[in-house]
Amino acid sequence: MPDPKAVNSMFARIAGSYDIANHLLSGGVDYWWRQRLVRLVHDTKPSALLDLATGSGDVAFALADGLPEGARITGMDFCQPMLDEAVKKQAGYNRWSGIEFRQGDGMALPLPDQTFDVVTISFGLRNMADRHKSLSEMRRVLRPGGRLFVLEFSQPFFWFRPVYYAYLKFVLPLVAGIVTGDRSAYEYLCGSIEKFPNREAMSMEISRAGFTVVRAMPLTFGIVALHEAVA
Repeated sequence: MPDPKAVNSMFARIAGSYDIANHLLSGGVDYWWRQRLVRLVHDTKPSALLDLATGSGDVAFALADGLPEGARITGMDFCQPMLDEAVKKQAGYNRWSGIEFRQGDGMALPLPDQTFDVVTISFGLRNMADRHKSLSEMRRVLRPGGRLFVLEFSQPFFWFRPVYYAYLKFVLPLVAGIVTGDRSAYEYLCGSIEKFPNREAMSMEISRAGFTVVRAMPLTFGIVALHEAVA
């Protein structure tokens, strides 16, 4: 499992160039992934939502744009430099002014029990040192019947794996190194993607944390999965 101090340091180093690297390396498909998440969350009509591992805030901002006015959104991350980037982007946009950004550990959330209708986490679960503990914390802060949405890398369809793994190993670290100046950070991220469970195994992990009605939707040839579960 990842070392929290090393992960925090890594994200602190790449915080300023994180967004542009993500958009470039995904070919812009990350926008579509977020919109698929927002549409599912919208259908639950939440009044209070936690976006965990919010990073520079892109998911929190997309949720604010896509949910009815009045929904209370909290964006939480353990890396302060990433949160600083989110606050910079938030400034000057009235439609995002209601988002509260807070620092917090995903394995020990500084939040009361049964606080939220929805918890979202996008591309952050694989960086948790203890996924079970983190998932259990997410369930704790959800109200009974609340929804968890996990948008995360997964294992691609069999026929696409050779192309995808070649891209992860050779192309992505090279391009990311040029864009961010920190190739080693993206070598770690690529490794974490390769080792992450497939949709079925991840669904079982979510179930073991106490969630029910766990569903997984493959996106973009299976390289990403959108999991939904009920607390």
